Amino acid sequence: MPGSQWLDATVLGVLGLLIGSFLNVVIYRLPIMLEAQWKTECAELAGKESPVAEKFNLMVPRSRCQKCNHQIRWYENIPVVSYLFLRGKCSVCATPISLRYPLVELATGALFLYCGWKWGVSPTALVWSGFAASVLALALIDWDTTLLPDDITLPLLWSGLIAAALQWTTVSLSSAIWGAVAGYMSLWLIYWAFKLITGKEGMGFGDFKLFAALGVWFGWPALVPIILMASVIGAVVGIAMKFSSGLREGGYVPFGPFLAGAGLTAMIFGPGSILGIFGL
Repeated sequence: MPGSQWLDATVLGVLGLLIGSFLNVVIYRLPIMLEAQWKTECAELAGKESPVAEKFNLMVPRSRCQKCNHQIRWYENIPVVSYLFLRGKCSVCATPISLRYPLVELATGALFLYCGWKWGVSPTALVWSGFAASVLALALIDWDTTLLPDDITLPLLWSGLIAAALQWTTVSLSSAIWGAVAGYMSLWLIYWAFKLITGKEGMGFGDFKLFAALGVWFGWPALVPIILMASVIGAVVGIAMKFSSGLREGGYVPFGPFLAGAGLTAMIFGPGSILGIFGL
């Protein structure tokens, strides 16, 4: 690997570690913010006074230990390094810090490093890095809450269209548009067919929007391998969780994380390689 390629990969890798630290905040706080917003809207529709709550967004209040309320100092918030230095515990009350925090930072750093290695420090690398960060955040939010927030899925879709229009991806604008249409409509039709037959909802509308966004980023021909991989992985994980009694109440497994995983696989290996995995 040429020295400049190493430098580009390292620069974006370090940026990814920092973005990963912010993603941890988004993954935890965004669902809480949405729930507070919905409660306020419901109160207004019911003609009741909106509940007064402490200001809470992605910036305020500062990160703190959920047990002792110790405010996290800047040197306790350095990606990965602080976790190792603190030995995975709060510096005040020694409450264990979830291993997922450094893992998200490392995963984001690795994805950004890959983008820097493949495309250099360029608009293409930056938009694909943004894609990777958004998809990773969506996967974990959906896994935790069974929500795929419009605050991420819709900007992901529109940014993909803009990137295609500016030729920062290899997908033509026409293929991206039809990818959005086919991605959304295919899962929408499956949703309604399943509901009419069983009377139950098999997935959420966020899945439609995420699949539409993947169609934008990879073009409509990539939708078949992406949905195939997501379905197979989802089935395997669901069966494994059923036998290990790991299913949540109602036996529901969110589909978003598997769509996200298939999207990241397509980014790294290409949609065609997914078909090769299944011998197609």
